[in-house]
Order: sequence, then structure tokens, then C-alpha cells
Amino acid sequence: MAADKDNTANISLIVDFRPRLRKLIEIEFVLDHLNFLDNDNKDLIRTKARKESNLKAVDLLIDTIIRIRPLPKGWFREFVDALSAGGCKHAATYVEDSPPCPALEAENDNCVRLIELLSPSLLGMKTTDVCWDCFSKGILTMEDREIILAECQNRGNMGGARELLRRIVRFPPGWFSTFLKALQVTEHKDLYKELTGESPGDNLIDEPGVLMAVNEAPGNVDPMVEEGPVEAVGKSFLPGQETLDSSVTSMHLDEPSEADSEIADLYSGTEEPMENGKPENSLDLSMSGCIAPAAESPPKAVIVLRDYQMDVARPALEGKNIIICLPTGSGKTRVAVYITKEHLDSRRKEGRPGKVVVLVNKVPLVEQHYSTEFWKFLKNKYKVERVSGDSQLKISFTDIVQKNDIVICTAQLLENYLERAHSGDDDGIKLSDLSLIVIDECHHTQKGGVYNHIMIRYLKQKHKNAKLKKEQKDTVAIPQILGLTASPGVGGAKKIDKAEEHILRICANLDAYKIMTGNLGENKKEPHKRIATAEERKEDPFGDVLKGVMNAIHIHAELNPTCDLGTQNYEQWVVQKEQNAAKEENQKVRVCAEHLRQYNEALYLGKTIRMWDAFSFLDKYFDEELKKKVAPEDEEAIIKTDTERFLFTLFKDSKVKLQELAKLPQYENNSLAKLRTKILHEFTSREKARGIIFTKTRRSAIALAQWVQENSKFEEVGVKACHVIGGGGQSVVKPMTAAEQRDVLNKFQNAEINLLIATTVAEEGLDIAACNFVIRYELVTNEIAMIQARGRGRAEDSSYTLVAGEGSGVAERESVNEYREKMMSKAIDKVKKLDQEEYEKRIKEFQIQAIMEERVRTTKKKQKGMKKESPSKVKFSCRSCNKPVCSGEDVEIIENMHRVNVTPQFKELFIQRENTSLVKRLLDYETNGFIACKDCGQRWGSMMLYRGIECPCLHVKNFLVTYDEKRKNVNKWSELGIQLPAFDYAEHARSVAESSEDEESM
Repeated sequence: MAADKDNTANISLIVDFRPRLRKLIEIEFVLDHLNFLDNDNKDLIRTKARKESNLKAVDLLIDTIIRIRPLPKGWFREFVDALSAGGCKHAATYVEDSPPCPALEAENDNCVRLIELLSPSLLGMKTTDVCWDCFSKGILTMEDREIILAECQNRGNMGGARELLRRIVRFPPGWFSTFLKALQVTEHKDLYKELTGESPGDNLIDEPGVLMAVNEAPGNVDPMVEEGPVEAVGKSFLPGQETLDSSVTSMHLDEPSEADSEIADLYSGTEEPMENGKPENSLDLSMSGCIAPAAESPPKAVIVLRDYQMDVARPALEGKNIIICLPTGSGKTRVAVYITKEHLDSRRKEGRPGKVVVLVNKVPLVEQHYSTEFWKFLKNKYKVERVSGDSQLKISFTDIVQKNDIVICTAQLLENYLERAHSGDDDGIKLSDLSLIVIDECHHTQKGGVYNHIMIRYLKQKHKNAKLKKEQKDTVAIPQILGLTASPGVGGAKKIDKAEEHILRICANLDAYKIMTGNLGENKKEPHKRIATAEERKEDPFGDVLKGVMNAIHIHAELNPTCDLGTQNYEQWVVQKEQNAAKEENQKVRVCAEHLRQYNEALYLGKTIRMWDAFSFLDKYFDEELKKKVAPEDEEAIIKTDTERFLFTLFKDSKVKLQELAKLPQYENNSLAKLRTKILHEFTSREKARGIIFTKTRRSAIALAQWVQENSKFEEVGVKACHVIGGGGQSVVKPMTAAEQRDVLNKFQNAEINLLIATTVAEEGLDIAACNFVIRYELVTNEIAMIQARGRGRAEDSSYTLVAGEGSGVAERESVNEYREKMMSKAIDKVKKLDQEEYEKRIKEFQIQAIMEERVRTTKKKQKGMKKESPSKVKFSCRSCNKPVCSGEDVEIIENMHRVNVTPQFKELFIQRENTSLVKRLLDYETNGFIACKDCGQRWGSMMLYRGIECPCLHVKNFLVTYDEKRKNVNKWSELGIQLPAFDYAEHARSVAESSEDEESM
């Protein structure tokens, strides 16, 4: 009976506050946390939100709660908690019958109205910057942030601004002063002045409420420590005003203005039925308003370390070099941010300059570490900036380092500027300019890697300092080193002593005092692991047709393969044949070998993904090859050789049969069937499944994503898939840009996508939302990759599955990796247990060895380096038809990168084709087409527009190089070893101008 009375009272509250709740509840987020409603009711409410409006969906939710009989025990508490968890805390206060006092409520409504009135001006804000700052200050949730950023991406800056304004007003009273601070921090002084009537900083110092909201929390509260909002001393939130109420209402906000009709339109996404003169789904900010006193200090971004994190950080806080080795997802980067803050704080107290550089090995990690970690937590106290070699603007990296306290960048960028300083360039950077270097994924600090090049410079200076100290001379400052890794690996070791040696070498390369591992205890998450083995196909008619075509080519070219078709060994054999044939000018074998390589790739694709994908790959290849043989208008026809005609005919004759077989599901590979079963199991057995499939190649990642998207079975169980691949340009498959990768990962984070199909780009470092299943599909590399991939499954009760074909050797290699992982753990323990004196002795030996090896490598490089012979001794001919093209003296270098030939003679030898898929624009140059041999259609390079001058850019791999009468295959210009002249822009610009004048005079 008492329960019934409580239910009646609670429902009465909800009904009474319905007008407020309609505006304050964001239905999508709240429904996720409501368990007392069944899925049918939830689906109806979600559909109402999607097809009509959020307001009508809230009405349906309230009506459903009123209608349910009997209501389950604890429903009201669950409803309140769901509102809070869904980012609707203001709505929760009304439901609990503890709304703000009438004066504060009116005050908040006036703030909302002010935003409404000035929204046309506010739409011009830099939405992305304001969004990140509002999120860090606690007036946007993570879901809000992702939706706003997605809106910016899809509908532009103004669309994102509309969404931001609609969402901030759901927060507690006090959001307005926080929003003002966000405008101030993001340098929107004009908007700040429009909202307050004063410039940022006016009369700020003596106003207690504002001082704490804008500058620092009272007392000794560290701005890095997350706590609830700190209540301000006074109630006034704007300088020089008695109360918010008096200041805002004096603007006659209740009087209608000419802008009112525009405001209603501004927030309505679609035409909706009008209610009280406003569309149903308009923002109607005047009814919104969300909690907390107007004078509260905004929440600060926080660093709270767990015990195991503090344990591993301790030696670094004492200034020692360490490696932090913690599992993926256990907060290594957060520890690094904390150490960075403490490092800069202590140097500031001592009156010494502090400069921190955070190094990453992938471009997407620059933005990730900047926005989600270092900038988020340290922006209030220190200047934080990020830059990578991928940056569109050629800003001096040296200036960025000088002007900021913390810089996140790619390792190669720092190495380039260290080399500049070493070469005597004033624009370079020295290690002594830095006080702390953080190295992410530091297990890459090995021979040949860019991390190691940087650390070799460090070790050389360290050992020089030891010598200088003995001689009682001044030493050169070197930075503290902090390495981060989830797995240092064992370097291919088969025995424990070699694994230990590998760990010690990495410690030596990073000059680590210790390698620190933590006891995660109950925080450790180990996914359930299983291997799903697929039987070999009993029949493969599609593969048989491909093998038949390949054998016909073998006979035509008189080739005798020594290994099975469709294997890695066959690909190596055929590549060698192609290179030898190019040197011998044997065009018949060279062209046949090129085609055999494509058929071999198709065989591999047919074993791992759909036959249709393999067929599409071949069909596209031959389509592109045929296009090469079509001359542009007003050009002579491109010649087809007898061998090319034979190859084109061979594919044409097989095409129909391959197309028919590719459509027959009974011949699909069994690995794909296993994968389908596993995906369906995960999405039907979990309430909210979210997973990643790792695969070997970019092509297979794209094909698997298409397979999932085109299969209705997956759609029925709610699978929403997308691929994410690398950004390097070395592959024939178009790479993903960093922005595209970020967009996909953001969608995965906010559940627009729940299945990622990825290459190894997603294995290391990238911050991917917690997954509850990980699948490695026909992919095994080493134990580091296995640990990294498994670590993507960060959710509770996650699973890790390897799907492998029988006889592929994949399952066996996975077992080897598991053995190596155990061996690695034992090796790390042995290293940690070494006596410190013994440890340092061994480390020093490895460091001296590394320095000596570097000296030998440098000497060899100099000997092998740029030959002093004239570039005219190098001749280039077309790789396909062997036509002489040019000599080395015709080739010039732009920005130490691009080799171009702008001679009039060269212009007569090529045709130009458009290639819209590979447009690349930078500050001084852009590429949007390619050049090809006029006789045979062989691609030679790209057409580059450099500061207004068209420059044909040569790709050396497309030519046969003759040097000292010897023909050779060269894949990179650095392998050539001849010093080519620098591009004389002034001279060429003058020539272009003169030729233009001559044309005009004619």
C-alpha cells in the first residue's frame, strides 16, 4: 500500500514537471540506462525520436511510465539514475522534487534566453575549439562532444555550433559562466563582449566568484584534481553586476524582438508541427537551463592515478629515466601526463626552464594524445601544441618548441630538426633544449628505427658528458627519458637468456634506470581466448581457373615456378623474375611476371575473402591496364605488344567463367563461414556488442567491411561495420587520411559503428573505445602485435578469437606467440631482479656497442653515399618499353624530396592523365595527375604544380637505371647515391614568364 502511494506521488511529480522534462531529457542517452522498460517500448520511443522529434519521444516515455502497471520495485530510483547517467542531471533534480529556487531558475532561464537572442552571432564561433574546451570544463558530456564534432564534419561549423548551443543549456545553472570562460580561452573576445558587455579580464581580479571560476579554485586545490564543482563565495557571476538576474533582465528579454522568428528557425532541423509558436523539435532554450549555482567554479580536468600507476611513476617523479610497461588500456598515457605535470611544476619552482616533447610513431596518435590527454589536463597551466610532418602548413618546428611548454609530434620530425642542429643550421633543435622526452610505443627503439636514431644522439652526449666530468669541464644538459609500452617483445628469441638480452638492449637504448611493471590486481582485464579452425575447401573451381590461366602464362613466357601458386614464396619468385627481366630488357617475361603477380594476389584473396572480391580485383586491374593503352585526344595510338594482346585475351576468355563461379556460395572459403558464425554469435549473445576484426591487408579490410554491409543477416542483428586502414602511401590501395581515421574511430566511440575491420594501424596506441570482442582473421605476426590486438578488448567479459584456415600455419604461429609472451614476462622479471650494479654494467656495455655500431653504419653510409661523379653518367629508360628517357643531369630536386624534369625534350616524351583520387595539396605544391610513357602507357610519375610551375615528378621505381654501363632496379632515389642539382625556382620562373610573353606576342 505504501509502495502504491509512493508510485502515485512520484508519477505526479513527473506529470507536474512534464513541461520542463520535455526540454531537458535527451531521450537516446537516457534510454540506454532504463532497464525497467522492455525492448519493445524502448524501440517505439527511439523510433518516435528519429521520425518525429525528441520532444514527442519524451512525451511517449512519460506516457509509457504512467501507463505501466504494476511498476517494478525500484523503478523511480532507476529513472533518476538514468537521467543523471544520460547527461540530464538537471532533469533529475526536478524529478526528485529538488529543483533550483525560483530566483535561480528565473536567472538561468534568462541566460538561456540571452543565448537564444545572440545565437546568430554565436554561430560564427570556432566550434571545434569551443566544444573541446566546454567538454574539458564539464558542460558537455562525451556523447555531446562526439555528436557536435560529427555535426561539424557533416554539416559544417555552423551546424556544429547549433548543436553545441542546444546542448550546453541542459546543464546546471552555472553553465553560462563556464561557457564564457570557454569563449575567453578559445580567444572569442568579440563574442564574450557581446554576451557580457565587457572585454575578458575587465574588473576580474577583485570579484571572488569570477576569480575562482576563471582562474583557480580556492585554497590549495590543485587544478589537476577532479572534484565536484567548488562553490564560489559570492553569487554574482559577472564583474560589476549585483546578480545575474538584475543584469540580464535589464535587457528586456521578455519583449519580442525581430530576431525571434529567426531563432525558432535556427534550431529546427526539419519542419515540425508548431506548438506555442515554435517547432516541436526546436531548441526552445528558454525552457532549458540546467543545475548548479551561477557562481560555481567549472569542473577542472583531473588526473587521479590508481595505486599501480603511482607505483610505476615514482622513479620518474624523482627525475630518473624509466620504461613504463603496462597492458593496453591500463592508463600509461595518463601516467605520462601526470609525470609531465610534476616535471614542469618542479622545474618552475626551481626557476629552471622546462620543455617536454612527446614522441609518437603514427600521425593519428599526435592528435589523440593532444586532445584527449595532454591538452585536456594541462592546458590551464601550460602551453600545449601538436605538430606532425603531415601538417599542411610549413610552420617552423623550432618556433613551436620555443613558444610552448609541451609539444606532441612524430618522432621523425624531431629527428629532422636534431639533424639540422648537428649540421650547424640555426633553425635546428638540440637535445639540451629539452628537459623531458616521452617516447610512446618505445619497444620500437631498436636498431634502424627513428626512435633509436634520436636515442643514439642522447647516448653519445651522455658518454661525452662522463668524459667532460672527469676532465672537470662543463657538461651539456640532456633530457630525462620516459618510455611507454604494453609489450617490449622478445625480438624473435627462442630461449630465455636471449629474451632477457632483448629487454636489456631496449633498456640500454632508452638509458632506463629501471623497467617498471605494475600489479593491476582487480583492474586487470584478460579476455577469453579461443581459436576457430576452418576446414580446407574440398573443391575450389574458382582457384582452379586462375591456376589454369597462370600455367598458360608460364608456358607462353617459358617460366618454370619452383613453388606452389597462391603462396608468399611464389610472389617472391615472380617479383625476382620481373626485376631480372627488366634489367635484361626482356619485355615478354617482364609483362608476364607482372600479370602473374596479380593472379597470385587474386588466388590469395579467394582463400581469405569472397571469390567475388578476388574477381573484382582482377577485373579492375585489367580495366586500368586497358586504359593505359588508350591515348588522349590528338595523340598517337599507344602500341600493344603481342604479349600484351595475349594476356588481355587470356583474361577476356576466362572472365565469364570466373564471374559465374564467384557467385556460387557453395564454393566460398570456410574461414569466411567461421567468421560469419563468430560475428553473429557475438551480436546475438551480447546486449551491446562492439568489436574489432584485424586482417592482414588494406584490400581485405575494405572487402570484409563490404561483405558485412551487404549481408542482410548482419543487418538483422544490428551490425554496423566500417573499415579503418593505414595512412601511408606505399600501398596500391588508396590510404586513409588522419581525418578519415579519426572520423571512423569517433563513430565507433559513440556507437554509430559497432564493428571495426582494421589493418594493424589500429593495433598500437590508437585510443579505441572499449570493445567486448576482438577477432584476428587469418593474421598472426609477432607476440607484440598479439598482445596489442588482444588489449583492444577492454570491456568486461571480452573475448579474443583467432579465425584460421586448416593447414595455414596461423594457429601454430599463434601458439609460438603465446609461448614468447610467457617468456617475455619471465625475462622482464629476471631483468627487474638483477642487482642494480650488474644491471648498469650490462646496460653500459650495450650502449657502447650501439654507439660503435652507429659509427660503423655512418662510415659505411658516407662511403656508399653521394658519389661525386657527374649526374650525366646516370641514364633512365622506360621500364616497360626501354625507350631512353633522360640522364641524371636533366633531373633536379625540390625541397630535398621531389625529383623533377622540366626540360622541353622530356615534355615531348610523356602524356598526362588525370588522377582525381590522389590529389595532394600542400602550402607550396599540389599533385593532381600522373605522367605516362607516350609509346607504351607505362606510368612514370606525377604532375606537380610547384609555386605556379608545372613540374613532372619522376618515380624512380618506374624506370630502368643504367650506371657505369650496368642496368639495375632502383626502388628509392636514396639507393641511387648520386647528388642531383637543386631546383632553381627563380631561373625556371623567368623561363616560364618569357615563354608566356612570346605566346602572347604571337
